[in-house]
Amino acid sequence: MSPRPDFTRSTGFPSSDHHDHRGGRDDGYQGGRGHRSDRDREPTRRSGSDADLLEDIRHLDGRTYGAFKSVIGDWDYGDFSLGIDRVQPDPYAPPSSVHVSARPDTMGIPRDCLSTAEQRLATADFLIRSFFAAVRDVAPDGNLQVARPGQEILERSACTVATDHVELRFQVHLPARGRTILGTTASRIFDRDVPDTIMETFDFVSEEAAGHLEALRTHVHTFEDHCALQRAVTENGWIAFVADGAILARRSGVSQLSLPDSIPFSSPDSLRHEVDLPHAGVVTGMALEPGVTVIVGGGYHGKSTLLGALQRGIDAHVPGDGRELVATVPDAVKVRAADGRAVTGVDVSLFIAHLPQEADTTRFSTENASGSTSQAAAIVEAVELGAPVLLLDEDTSATNLLIRDARMRSLVRADKEPITPLVDRIASLAHDRGVSTVLVMGGSGDYLDVADRVLMLDTYRCLDVTERAREVVAEQPRTRTDLPWQADNRERTPVRARGGAERSKTKSVGLDTVILDKQTVDLSDVEQIVDPGQTEAIAWALRGLLEELADAHTPLPDLLDRLERSLNSEGLDALTKFGARPRPAFLVRPRRLDIGAALNRYRGLTLG
Repeated sequence: MSPRPDFTRSTGFPSSDHHDHRGGRDDGYQGGRGHRSDRDREPTRRSGSDADLLEDIRHLDGRTYGAFKSVIGDWDYGDFSLGIDRVQPDPYAPPSSVHVSARPDTMGIPRDCLSTAEQRLATADFLIRSFFAAVRDVAPDGNLQVARPGQEILERSACTVATDHVELRFQVHLPARGRTILGTTASRIFDRDVPDTIMETFDFVSEEAAGHLEALRTHVHTFEDHCALQRAVTENGWIAFVADGAILARRSGVSQLSLPDSIPFSSPDSLRHEVDLPHAGVVTGMALEPGVTVIVGGGYHGKSTLLGALQRGIDAHVPGDGRELVATVPDAVKVRAADGRAVTGVDVSLFIAHLPQEADTTRFSTENASGSTSQAAAIVEAVELGAPVLLLDEDTSATNLLIRDARMRSLVRADKEPITPLVDRIASLAHDRGVSTVLVMGGSGDYLDVADRVLMLDTYRCLDVTERAREVVAEQPRTRTDLPWQADNRERTPVRARGGAERSKTKSVGLDTVILDKQTVDLSDVEQIVDPGQTEAIAWALRGLLEELADAHTPLPDLLDRLERSLNSEGLDALTKFGARPRPAFLVRPRRLDIGAALNRYRGLTLG
């Protein structure tokens, strides 16, 4: 048996061998389960020392796989405890659920990383990342599976931190030959892989851990600065802030890592403001005010890169990401076209009216929306859920929803064209409804008339060209066709619904797919979901909204508020009420707006 960890300052922290192994789950983790069967029921929890656990596991060698359930319980490893919460029913099932817990003072986590909710969330995020790295280095056999964090600092069920308690959750694959237990191999996992990985993660005490402690503080400070910047954006009445020196470009369309040798962001003098942050101090950058902001420029000059940074600015980013001091109001929503999505009872009459089939567009439903209809619905749905800012890119938008130029208006009479373009409503949306828009537009000058400000990206340099845009508008005038934003504000009230399957199925795949029973929800156009754990959490949230909270009387925004309060008070464990397994290890907190977007795309949605 390997020596047990000791976090105390007097004896130091034992070293462990390092191995080059890329462990952990891949991003395509699929969460979900059906109703519990008899074989899922767990026996009474046992307790004992780590030596007791190892001895029990060795004695299981050669027995049938189900005997592994006898080790479910709580085991004392000295300075931390290990809980085996669920044992997989066979070697081919999802791995077994395990958690470890320890005291922050024993680990050496300083009070300045625990005193506030923000500090505790950032510390938990850091511990998950440290554990993931330790699994890769220490446990070469791939028996431990852990949440794999991305570039964002988020609330994750894999770790919870309190002032007097830390709990870290992960999975262990219990080894077998066929369905025969390999007891000796299993004992090595709990004698070497698990404790050595925990030692790597939880040590902030030993001399070797000085760098670990410094990295923790940097992580916490980065998160606190982003939170403070986001508050400053709100308090100053802005919609976003991009710090001078930020690195916005990413390595590729499928990588969120920063692009080496990128041109740092520099704000236009006319939009430069200062904010004072708790750790970064006084920071200068571009502050965007409410209204209509149009981003123009040649192709490949950085327009979509800036918009992408703004849409990801709703979340804090890890140190070294480059976008640590880019902050957007938390409820900003990126909207785009999504051919084929479902729309249920949405008032799209502001954009779609007098259809040839005389369909009622004030309560419009379809199983297969066109690009323009889907984007019109997405805009109305986002406004319904309280989004204060919409982000749009012409590259992912339906052109006929964005614009209709003067020649086309002359050729096709208004009474023959059912689509009212956004350019006719966007000014009223901002100034009468209070919903700002940031729009990337490279192919049409019609939006220059309605823009409150115009930014130009020139070789990744951001220029304020608002005055020049107004000169162009004066030199080349067009007849404006501004229309008011006069929605009827009819409340949509979801009806309680079951999925129709004999056996409940709740599952998520990657970033963009949720499966509820026989229904598949495509979230590929909900671009601000950034972690597969958010998709899994959304799946369970939909289960709860549809089967527990919906009552045909409560409007959708109020249902989401009720769910949000539950998540605020209970954390992601609140989703266990809707069927998620106890002590979930792979959930990540989604935004209220993204849960609402998923429900709006659910084909089985029925309204009262």
